[in-house]
Amino acid sequence: MTMAGIKQKEWFSDVDLYLFGEGKHYRIYNQLGAHATERDGKKGVYFAVWAPNAQHVSVVGDFNNWQANHANMNRNHIGIWELFIPDLSVGDKYKFAVRNQHGYDCFKTDPYGFEQEVRPSTASIVSDISYKWSDKRWLDNRQKLHGYDQPISVYEVHLGSWLHENSDNPPENDRIVPVPDKPGARFLTYREMADRLIPYVKDIGYTHIELLPITEHPFDGSWGYQVVGFFAPTSRYGSPTDFKYFVDRCHQEGIGVLIDWVPGHFPKDEHGLARFDGTHLYEYADWRKGEHLEWGTLVFNYERNEVRNFLIASALFWLEEYHIDGIRVDAVASMLYNDYEREVWVRNQYGGRENIEGIDFIRQLNDAIVEFHPGVLSIAEESTTWGNVSQRTEYGGLGFNYKWNMGWMNDTLKYFLAHPDERPNYHNKLTFSMWYAFTEHFMLALSHDEVVHGKGNLWQKMPGDEWQKMANMRLLLSYMFSHPGKKTLFMGMEFAQRQEWRYNLDLDWWVLDWEPHAQLKELVKDLHTVYKNNPALYTDDFRDSGFQWIDCNDAGRSMLTFIRRDQYTYEEITVVCNFKPQVYYEYWLGVHEEGEYEEIINSDDLKYGGSGVNNKNIHSRQWNNCPWANALVINVPPLSVSMFKKKKR
Repeated sequence: MTMAGIKQKEWFSDVDLYLFGEGKHYRIYNQLGAHATERDGKKGVYFAVWAPNAQHVSVVGDFNNWQANHANMNRNHIGIWELFIPDLSVGDKYKFAVRNQHGYDCFKTDPYGFEQEVRPSTASIVSDISYKWSDKRWLDNRQKLHGYDQPISVYEVHLGSWLHENSDNPPENDRIVPVPDKPGARFLTYREMADRLIPYVKDIGYTHIELLPITEHPFDGSWGYQVVGFFAPTSRYGSPTDFKYFVDRCHQEGIGVLIDWVPGHFPKDEHGLARFDGTHLYEYADWRKGEHLEWGTLVFNYERNEVRNFLIASALFWLEEYHIDGIRVDAVASMLYNDYEREVWVRNQYGGRENIEGIDFIRQLNDAIVEFHPGVLSIAEESTTWGNVSQRTEYGGLGFNYKWNMGWMNDTLKYFLAHPDERPNYHNKLTFSMWYAFTEHFMLALSHDEVVHGKGNLWQKMPGDEWQKMANMRLLLSYMFSHPGKKTLFMGMEFAQRQEWRYNLDLDWWVLDWEPHAQLKELVKDLHTVYKNNPALYTDDFRDSGFQWIDCNDAGRSMLTFIRRDQYTYEEITVVCNFKPQVYYEYWLGVHEEGEYEEIINSDDLKYGGSGVNNKNIHSRQWNNCPWANALVINVPPLSVSMFKKKKR
């Protein structure tokens, strides 16, 4: 039976169409896609899809046995196809049968769909994503909590591999999604994650959870970075409202939620965005710009207003509908440069390598976030020396709040890979980061990228025997918390996961039965307490007034000593880092003020599995060593970080 549907009054106003054509209709997801509604007293679903070069488009689904040409859509003058179909409702599956110029019908997933089937099925699902939130207190305080003078420590998580459950133990909704290539295991649901992940993160002290992409993706092995559903949370772990429940619970417990968001490329799957209407609609037509050969993916055409609109609407959708507190934009460098990981590339109109429209897109994205969601974070994973990434656009920047400090990460890990006897030769790897530390709003990140593709996990990278490996782990994480910049740590690093991360295996939770691993987790917990309780460690991360070297030239002993300073009270934390396995007794450490000092944390403490070289009852001594009139005489533990603070009278 042919379904003509009902053609009603205009679903799109002239203003809607104008804004979409200009690339500035940031809530276009309320009209494009599939929406359960009522027309002239008749309940049904209104469908709309942008496919300007298609010869014909129809809606297919269970309701018409997936037959094209039964529910034929009507095209408006800018290439949006529309149809209201009565008697359909929430839960119905559908696709768009898009006929190209050669008369071939390709069944496409809805680009603006709110929900999709669990892979390998690929249909979109009519979804009601309404939800009653209970996070007003969090949202009211969020802008203050996200200030540059606030402590931010992010736990980066891949939901599909944090923790698995036995398939014989189904969730409350009896919805079991097996883990690929791991017989007998299933994913936790979003609601189960709320009960297990949130208390774990809160107990350790992280301020935020960052989720590897939860936008819908067909291939588990992409970790979520090959997105097909830019408006749909992956159904592997539950429904859209289940994900909202997870975010809501995070906020009620005082934890922010960030998501990895991928506007730089998309996969070639036939049901997705690739050649959507038979032409290069979402991607560049020129393969030299439109394809990442190394990644096997396609590149969005940032020159096209409607494509920029699609992407920016997606980002704002997660902030608006899911109360997400920030996005980490993946692979920013690939959008800035036409020659990024390419041997053959196209110069811009000025003869340069910069992707002019990609840069404009990024600035438009960040301007929109600031305009509509002030206080939400925008974080760049940007791996080059491009300037002013975290500067506001009106001052010539890209408009991000933070940039991952890839230089710090690379140099620090290279240093730690070296045997302690060789570390004096690599001393500049530690000190170089302070030459540029205040050129951006940096976030120090030890991410998933550092523990895959044969790199091993952090524990495996460390030199020495079992004790030295764990001492180096304690040293690395303590050094990270003392260094200027906000923090991001991938799951499992907090207890020294032993094996390299794999997307289809959950973490090595069993290692927590070994005391050294449990002790490292306790150190990370205490580092968070010290970090959040001492404003000197976070209020002035991005100016040189918040940092002062005491001695950065002690390469022979592989030591660094420096001061962190609170920008409001000028209170100081004195930090001593020893990157060798030797103890240095009666070490004179310059301080500004005389008085009693306390060691507020020592990574070599016995309770963390260290050797127990501690410092107690420390009183400064006079020391005429310009510029230091006073000094603490301390014992410096091996492979350790110690922090000291003057006691209040």
